[in-house]
Amino acid sequence: MAHVTINQYLQEVRPAFCASTPCDRQEGGGLLNYTILLRWCFSAAGVRGHRQPRGLLLRRAALVQAPTRRQPPAPGEAPPTHVDIQVVARIQLHHSVCVCVCVRQLASPEEKCQQLLEPPYDEMVAAHLRCIYAVSNHDFVEAYKFQTLVVQSFLRAFQSHKEENWALPMMFTVTLDLRIFANNAEQQLQKKGKGQPGEMLEKAAEQLMSCFRVCASDNRAGIEDSKKWGMMFLSNQLFKIYFKINKLHLCKPLIRAIDSSNLKNDYSPAQKVTYKYYVGRKAMFDSDFKPAEEFLSYAFHHCHRSSQKNKRMILIYLLPVKMLLGHMPTHQLLRKYDLMQFADVTKSVSEGNLLLLNEALAKHETFFIRCGIFLILEKLKIITYRNLFKKVYLLLRTHQLPLDAFVVAMKMMQLDDVDLDEVQCILANLIYMGHIKGYISHQHQKLVVSKQIPFPSLSTVS
Repeated sequence: MAHVTINQYLQEVRPAFCASTPCDRQEGGGLLNYTILLRWCFSAAGVRGHRQPRGLLLRRAALVQAPTRRQPPAPGEAPPTHVDIQVVARIQLHHSVCVCVCVRQLASPEEKCQQLLEPPYDEMVAAHLRCIYAVSNHDFVEAYKFQTLVVQSFLRAFQSHKEENWALPMMFTVTLDLRIFANNAEQQLQKKGKGQPGEMLEKAAEQLMSCFRVCASDNRAGIEDSKKWGMMFLSNQLFKIYFKINKLHLCKPLIRAIDSSNLKNDYSPAQKVTYKYYVGRKAMFDSDFKPAEEFLSYAFHHCHRSSQKNKRMILIYLLPVKMLLGHMPTHQLLRKYDLMQFADVTKSVSEGNLLLLNEALAKHETFFIRCGIFLILEKLKIITYRNLFKKVYLLLRTHQLPLDAFVVAMKMMQLDDVDLDEVQCILANLIYMGHIKGYISHQHQKLVVSKQIPFPSLSTVS
């Protein structure tokens, strides 16, 4: 296949095609721009040092900016011998309206694409155009179907690129779009009462896993040209799906693959922040609070300072973990990130006030359940018990504490149905978890605590 240069496109091909449709006369030849762009960057990938056309992104038409026109060369000027990536980036689809009109005017975009592109790129471009048309009609179920074809066609081409990774930016884009369209399609189906919850997202996850396997199995290429640079991005997209459909156990193989990769510390900061965020959330749900604190703290401190929304999302999960480990947030921090829902929770845990804790959890129950942390916050009750019983110890100033004193303290928290057996059960759990150093003397109905450190610091308890 003969390849078209930039100058040939500007002087010959584009004017000829622009005369064919009113749409292209007004908008500058959207369809041909796109196909010629792919012809340069796919069929001629690897032309003279430009193996990574990063300007080429299969973005949804609504996200594509209008191009800047470039003047043709002066008479006698030598034509370019390679693809100018900046120019290629500018010769993208101009407006979604242009593409939609093109699709309407063509009875079969597949036929036009086959004339200009080699397989499987013809299928990919045709499916992409169909997808854009479906999005313009707000039909995300149809958009998802065609985006799936885009990913499948791209993957066939991607596998054929031996020891090359220049197409990774496009993989990032088509897979991101696939997840977004799957999510929107599922919402549309749920509103119509059709389909099973999570069905679309699960199918999208299968496509993403196919891409992940291709990247993970690239062991022959050097570090610079390895497809493994795409593993963390795909892992993050799969994490978002698995958390959405509540299948966290599927995250384990992805985490193992990233942890065993020699590139795990070399990915972009944005990808690492997202990865640590989801791995930290999974560790929190697995009750591995110290690793969860490490991952979520990394995500919070390395998140861009202008991304206040993302920092707030991280804090929603970092705060419960910190509190379970004995680190209480300040009111200044809660006000800064609009998380005052945690204010009463923090105060009640610090004071050992079970009554206030129950009221705070009930008051903001909807918010905590929506964030998926209500059950984690319920675990703060054991810390609250520990702080309440520590106050009893400080009041009595003895290492032999009568169990009745704890019953009285519980009743002061308006827990009138608490009896001696329940108090002993709570104390036994606190001793087992390491929050109290001591033992229960059933014969004397007393709690005997250590004379040195009866209530260890929460941060030292595993």
